[in-house]
Amino acid sequence: MFLSLRIALKSLATHKMRTVLAMLGVFLGALALTGVLHISLAMERKAVLETEKLGPNLLMAMSGNIRFRRGDARADAGNTRFRLPDAQALLRGLPSVVDGVPYLAFPMPIRAGDKKTMCQLVATWPAYPKIRGGAPQYGHFFDQDDEDERALVCVLGPAIATRLFGAPQAAVGQSVHIFRARLKVLGVMEEKGADVSGANQDEQIFVPLATYMRRLSNKDYIHGVYMQMADGTDFEAAKATAEHILRRRHDIKVDKGQPDDFRVLTAKDTMDLKQQALDLVATLGYISSSLSFGIGGLGILSIMILLVRARRLEIGIRRAVGARRSDIIRQFLLESGAMSAVGGAAGTFAALLLLVVVYRVGDFPGVFNPWLIGGSLCGSAALGLVAGAYPAWAAANVEVLSVLRDE
Repeated sequence: MFLSLRIALKSLATHKMRTVLAMLGVFLGALALTGVLHISLAMERKAVLETEKLGPNLLMAMSGNIRFRRGDARADAGNTRFRLPDAQALLRGLPSVVDGVPYLAFPMPIRAGDKKTMCQLVATWPAYPKIRGGAPQYGHFFDQDDEDERALVCVLGPAIATRLFGAPQAAVGQSVHIFRARLKVLGVMEEKGADVSGANQDEQIFVPLATYMRRLSNKDYIHGVYMQMADGTDFEAAKATAEHILRRRHDIKVDKGQPDDFRVLTAKDTMDLKQQALDLVATLGYISSSLSFGIGGLGILSIMILLVRARRLEIGIRRAVGARRSDIIRQFLLESGAMSAVGGAAGTFAALLLLVVVYRVGDFPGVFNPWLIGGSLCGSAALGLVAGAYPAWAAANVEVLSVLRDE
């Protein structure tokens, strides 16, 4: 066995360029299979973590339709028919609602002294942290008195607080300006990062809904309502009830083909939207790796056929001194398998190195699937055995007497 391996390595080293070209396809196939599918798994894990950040048992009703772009689910903010009474009707009409909050969200410039930055302004009710999960790390959230009195107060996300005041804890008690209004900072939220909708929750600023609608602007519509449902809620039934309530209030006649001007989503629906992009990434990974492996297999087949022709005398001599056909088959299968296995191992190792970089740069969770890595290595070796089967059979059936006579 060791002798056969030495002969195989020497043979491959003799034809370096052909060997490298044949291994290149397997290298790229293993790189694509290991890299792209791991990235798909990491994106899926990140989406799950982001979905959990939406809040426990969450049902969302949003104005407009949901557009799926660049992996994020975004609501069409152009619709202004969703009003505060709609949210209140949902909170009254759904029996399994524990609590809920309407909201408005806009990108907005915010200023503190001579420092200015952009933020996502969220106007909502005091129960928002309970519904969406999370709490102020410093200070406190605004309360019902602030909502009722339309107080000029706010709570900052940690990223905004750091940009404007140097550190989150330094923002509490300070003032910021939105439009021409001066708002007192009551607290700074804990870090949460982006949720599955693509919104970076650390770059948000929260104000009482009544304050925004009556003192900062003059809007009478909202973008939606977040509803926390009781444990054990049938979300599909609750979703259907919410859609019925909103269609009745907006006078939408489904039987006449009128489209909804809203969207009711569960956390699972939001995850399913993002899963479309993840499935596409995985499919592209399978296609690209299959093409690369196919090219690599053809390359190995070609070089092995050339090696059989170039080594007819060696085969004839080995058969003449007692080598069996099985020995010749094993020899050539070992060469093709070694060639493919080395290319696959190199591609897998390169993919793992790239994944470390991608995970760090893209802020993905570090997902490494041993079954996928092992499958890439075993698949590469198996490809070499399959590609080398015909050349090995041809080598074993070389006519010994005719080879020696010709030479």
